[in-house]
Amino acid sequence: MRGEYKVPGGKLVAVDVEVEDGRLTGSHLSGDFFLEPDEALDVIDAALDGLDASTSTGEIASAVDEALQAAARHGVIPGPATLVGFDAWAVAVAVRRALGLATTWDDHEFEVLRPGPLPPATLAALDQVLTEELAAGRRGPTLRFWDWDERAVFIGSFQSLSNEVDPEGVRKHDVTVVRRISGGGAMFMEAGNCVTFSLVVPASLVDGMSFEQSYAFLDQWVLGALESVGVEAFFSGMNDVASPAGKLAGSAQKRLAGGAVLHHMTMAYDIDNAKMLEVLRIGREKLSDKGTRSADKRVDPLRSQTGLSRDAIIDAFEKYFRGRYRTVDSALRPEELERAEELVRTKFANPEWIGRVP
Repeated sequence: MRGEYKVPGGKLVAVDVEVEDGRLTGSHLSGDFFLEPDEALDVIDAALDGLDASTSTGEIASAVDEALQAAARHGVIPGPATLVGFDAWAVAVAVRRALGLATTWDDHEFEVLRPGPLPPATLAALDQVLTEELAAGRRGPTLRFWDWDERAVFIGSFQSLSNEVDPEGVRKHDVTVVRRISGGGAMFMEAGNCVTFSLVVPASLVDGMSFEQSYAFLDQWVLGALESVGVEAFFSGMNDVASPAGKLAGSAQKRLAGGAVLHHMTMAYDIDNAKMLEVLRIGREKLSDKGTRSADKRVDPLRSQTGLSRDAIIDAFEKYFRGRYRTVDSALRPEELERAEELVRTKFANPEWIGRVP
């Protein structure tokens, strides 16, 4: 069996392996990475042989690291091993993929949904519904682009409502406040001023990955999509994407016990900074830290850097995703919309949920 893993920003790691009596045998590591000294390759192969086929990603990585350290201590290799473009964890992911315990993008067909404008609370409820549907095996992985007509603020699951949102600004600008199920920061979203998508994937796709690793892994395609519209982008911190001109986007995640992962991203297209500062309290502090003083300044990195309409950017993102992964057109099912509306009534529009962290 063969498993491959492309390290985000790094090299390709491949492992060929067999299983006999529940244990790995005949393990062979290869790839376009750099490894010194040469003898370290044999040490890694030997470290994999004999492991139980159910060994976790972390345990495989630890076995590789410990074998390399022991080999250096005992003179099996001349000095500490140097791994460039990959690490022991990447080897472990490739092993898990070879065994069918971790999946790759190519193992899945993604349902692409563009349902058109929906109320903000319904958009948040659909995140929960579609993630639960995947966990229950009733729907495959999905990429859903958001659209809305109302002015809204989406706050993270654990954010303080009173610290984040100014009630006077909310009333003045007729803003709908929604608390989502994922963590992360607040998003001020007028119709047409952001590009937002939700990606729902099986946990096997991010098997063994930390939250930080999975952010880069699930957002890697976004960097290519941005490049396709002329924007140079890179990862910044754990869950942000930036360009030389500043921050472009932020991501958030929620992992369900049933084995599904919700990952979504919001990119600033053309935000009215004056309104945002009146609605979001935390925005004032963040922008002050960044040296932004003028309330008239627009936050428009995607519009100004591409010269494209928001719809054209979303079209380009969809085209790039479809060109990279297997996709199929899809639509929301009546029962999914009914479940979303039920959640709006009982949860997402409920003051108790919105204010659960006062």
